[in-house]
Amino acid sequence: MNKLWAPWRIDYVRSPKEEGCVFCKKSQSTNHEKDLVLFKGKECFILMNLYPYSNGHIMISPYKHTSDTNDISDRCNNEIMFFSNETMNILRSTMNAEGFNFGANLGKAGGAGIEEHIHYHIVPRWVGDTNFMPVVGNTKVVVEGLVETWNNLKPQFDTILGNANA
Repeated sequence: MNKLWAPWRIDYVRSPKEEGCVFCKKSQSTNHEKDLVLFKGKECFILMNLYPYSNGHIMISPYKHTSDTNDISDRCNNEIMFFSNETMNILRSTMNAEGFNFGANLGKAGGAGIEEHIHYHIVPRWVGDTNFMPVVGNTKVVVEGLVETWNNLKPQFDTILGNANA
């Protein structure tokens, strides 16, 4: 049997689990790099997924704590879609993304890992980005660290989205 070592995961395994809503906490973040927050809008914010499906896995979450899409204002929905489009543009130009998985998992039956606070996923994809690791080894390979990816993406979000909110 082959072994795949991931010693950096021990910090997660041993750390105490946080209480409360992770999205509500991160929406109040003042340490954006630590909390992987890329941009804060008027109705929602953009952050990186701490457990990404691939490099550049981004989430957009409303500030409002709700699990029901009917509770989100039209203004918030418009901002989410605007940020989604701009995020895909940034991932295309910065990471050469060739396609995307985009959407939300609503409710436990819908696959939501955090079902109490709506959040939308943008997962960049590349032609041929699936390989034997997920199929045979049930393992995903992420080729760049989260902080390195955040440092690469953050200036783009500041420039592109910062100008849009001015």
